[in-house]
Amino acid sequence: MRILITNDDGIEAPGIRWLARALAHADYDVVVAAPLSESSGSSASMTAVVQEGKIVSEPRGLAGAKNIPAYGVAASPAYIVLLAMREAFGPPPDLVVSGINRGANAGAAVVHSGTVGATLTASHAGLRGLAVSLDVLTPAAASAASGGAAIAALHKADDEQHHWASAAELAVRLLPSLLHTPPGTVFNLNVPDLHVDGIRGLRQAALARFGQVQMSIAEAGDGYVRTAVQAAEEELDPGTDLAALADNFAVVTPIRAPHEDTAIRINVEGIRFQTPAL
Repeated sequence: MRILITNDDGIEAPGIRWLARALAHADYDVVVAAPLSESSGSSASMTAVVQEGKIVSEPRGLAGAKNIPAYGVAASPAYIVLLAMREAFGPPPDLVVSGINRGANAGAAVVHSGTVGATLTASHAGLRGLAVSLDVLTPAAASAASGGAAIAALHKADDEQHHWASAAELAVRLLPSLLHTPPGTVFNLNVPDLHVDGIRGLRQAALARFGQVQMSIAEAGDGYVRTAVQAAEEELDPGTDLAALADNFAVVTPIRAPHEDTAIRINVEGIRFQTPAL
């Protein structure tokens, strides 16, 4: 089983190191390819830095995992998945694991997540994917119940102190279940920022109707708009991923790439076109 590990926080982020070490220790064949710079919020975008017709890619060493091949790529996570499937980093992967993201990816906001976008790109190609996120709390939001940490502005020195090991361990435990699902399945895993002994368990839950944070317009003037981000104020619905995180449960939600909605029938015969006169 060959696994591509990517993320949207960049090749230097601590979460990807913990994830790579845990999966390699579990005897998976691991290759790491992640953006050279922050790509949060990129969803499944296809963006890259091209110099003289070439996408910039360079070998990188991972601290504590020197034997794991790793590449920093000047591209979005979803683009990196496509490159990997075309053997840009060695043999193509059988599965894509994305993370560990700095901040939970939960609720309807997963549509914007670069972490999730990478796995949905893999899903569209028939590969299974696992998106892994750690509910790192922001100074402005004290808990997942009051908004969580979809956007985490934390000092770099504090970054290493979070419980990346808990998310990495749960990701390894969850992989066998993912491998028994139909091709193209994606698991979206969110883990509280706690030692694994302090996590109350793992639950399957639906996506919440809203994300952890919301954008608002702070100011609009002549030729500019300034936005602000604030914690979501909606009440948490029982049985959703945000509610489980607020109760210190790790939570997993199966998701799939966009596909046709067969429940809706459109009366295309009733829509008439007017042929323009020549």
